[in-house]
Amino acid sequence: MDENKLISELKKDMTNAAEAYKNELSRIRTGRASAALVDNITIEYFGALSPLIRLASVSIPDSRTIMISPWDINSLGSIEKAIQKHDSSLNPSNNGKSITILIPQLTEERRKDINKQISKMSESMKQELRNIRRISNDKIKSAEKEKAIDEDKSFKLQKKVQELTDSYIEEIVKITKAKEKDIMEI
Repeated sequence: MDENKLISELKKDMTNAAEAYKNELSRIRTGRASAALVDNITIEYFGALSPLIRLASVSIPDSRTIMISPWDINSLGSIEKAIQKHDSSLNPSNNGKSITILIPQLTEERRKDINKQISKMSESMKQELRNIRRISNDKIKSAEKEKAIDEDKSFKLQKKVQELTDSYIEEIVKITKAKEKDIMEI
């Protein structure tokens, strides 16, 4: 059993899970303008679906506004429709040259609901990290049963796996707290 390979795979899997969690959180509206709110919008343009970032530049002129300037002005209508279809709470305004989206202020009740949603997402991610840990520990125990490693090595590897898991769970907690704080800011 190659211990270094096992640990590097574990780190890779946990890092990927943490990155996916960060990306998922970036799409949650906080009451502040963010390009991530429109990143995954696809627009039908000349019969093909294209990501918004291929058709326009997205800028954030202030904390409450998203400005979308298409390369081709003829695509304005399609972009506007795609934004409305993607998120009905976003209200795009078309001035003939660009699209402006004003981000409405979140109510206290809505902020609390979003934080509950984030808590659930956090718990789900921690469970995913524990599942990754379990798979690694199963590989270690299997190698021990097959006499590929001795009991001491198995114990040390399982301890290292647990330490890595704990550090990634701690990172998830930090990311979650930062997002919750961001949402509760007025």
